[in-house]
Amino acid sequence: MSGAEEIVTLTASQMAEAMKKGDLSSRQIVEAELETAKAVDPKTQSYLATCFNSAFMVADAVDEARALGQQLPDLAGVPIAIKDMIVTKGVETTAASKILKGWVPPYDATAVGKVKENGMPILAKTNLDEFAQGSSTENSAFHPTFNPWDLERVPGGSGGGSAAAVSSFESPLALGTDTGGSIRQPASFTGSVGMKPTYGRVSRFGAISMASSLDQIGPCARTVEDAAMLFDAIAGYDPKDSTSIPGCEPAALKAALEGKRGDLSGIRVGVISEASGEGFSKDVMDGFLRGANLLSSMGAKVEEKSFPNFLHGIQIYYILMPAEVSSNMSRYDGMRYGLRVMPPDATASSMMAATREEGFGPEVKRRIMLGTYVLSSGQYEKMYVAAQKVRTVLIEDFKKAFQSFDVLICPTSPTTAFKAGEVEDPVTMYKNDIATIPANLAGLPAISLPVGLDDLGLPIGFQIMADRKKDELAFKVASALEEAVSRENDGPIWNKVPRLWKSGE
Repeated sequence: MSGAEEIVTLTASQMAEAMKKGDLSSRQIVEAELETAKAVDPKTQSYLATCFNSAFMVADAVDEARALGQQLPDLAGVPIAIKDMIVTKGVETTAASKILKGWVPPYDATAVGKVKENGMPILAKTNLDEFAQGSSTENSAFHPTFNPWDLERVPGGSGGGSAAAVSSFESPLALGTDTGGSIRQPASFTGSVGMKPTYGRVSRFGAISMASSLDQIGPCARTVEDAAMLFDAIAGYDPKDSTSIPGCEPAALKAALEGKRGDLSGIRVGVISEASGEGFSKDVMDGFLRGANLLSSMGAKVEEKSFPNFLHGIQIYYILMPAEVSSNMSRYDGMRYGLRVMPPDATASSMMAATREEGFGPEVKRRIMLGTYVLSSGQYEKMYVAAQKVRTVLIEDFKKAFQSFDVLICPTSPTTAFKAGEVEDPVTMYKNDIATIPANLAGLPAISLPVGLDDLGLPIGFQIMADRKKDELAFKVASALEEAVSRENDGPIWNKVPRLWKSGE
């Protein structure tokens, strides 16, 4: 494993540089990731389906083009994994649900198309909570995923598969989707970097819809620089997505490299005071405050900001999100694609009911029922319309806050990773997203990076939010903090994760 270990523990940017210099080929990298996946994935269960044959074909094409002296994108030859919520042509895409088992899409999501245009070999589709509905990746219809830092613990959710794959060195990069924290909360639990872009900066075309006004595709990586490189590769206007933002060219890598210099003079940082106290563990708050002090030491002006409506975001979310889930899940009826269950003497309605009973898991059913109730004639005005009004108030609060501050900060998650099966109450599980949800409701860019370890040696996540379309600023501040944390901890946090292949040598 030693040769593969040297390769897979490189960052994506280091892999790219090594290929440019001729020190590594893309085929060697894919071979190393395959060897790692064979040793590690039975433990993490990050993947739902692998695509190594096609990955080798892409790698060989990149190596041949590079040998001929062709100009290639920066990430050409660097492998990636794709959350199974994102449509991939010719590869089974299930959203981790029985109701889509066996569905092979005839087209690519725009983000996947951009990955392919950049010459990046796709290694696998990653596991998730069914239809991205969960905070632990225990709700997959096929199997749970486990945290590389402690295999008895969850990797967060819904995108735990992508975060675990990156953290365990099964892939240097991954794509995720974030509806209420599904990229950032797993990043917090696994000591990786997860970024939710401004709503509309990355096309949602080909992202299987959970809650359409909240969903966003974004990068998962081990470093801020790597996340920035991937953001630049997938961001941009897409006419196929009616919510896509035109005229906003990505420049995240430039911002991340600027942040590495460690000068945050003139940056105004607001500490959200409500994101603390009851429910937030002492270790998480201690780690967060150390991170805030590091920002101050680099010249940033750090002040507390009271944000009374911030924690109301979770209440708004669990009215609006189920309503959109109820609408989006209605397309899975057994008639057009996916699973079809035919009961005896089937009628259209009985077939539909039988298909959904067998095809949907408990959490999806729970949210469909909640959303249907919210949209019912007796509750629509009282709940759905009222929640939309409060969402508008929250958005206005953010606008006012960004008149005084450049970025807002808080812990990514109230706790570090909990044990699998430990949280059985759905409401307690929902509270894991209390600090990440507001950014989705307001359509803001937000990034999570590790700032330290708790007393059990588990990663602590730190969240940075910026104003709409100021994704690059979030990358700059995150990159500066990452460098400072690395110096304080004698190396990057992500590099302290246990090497899961060791016991299999």
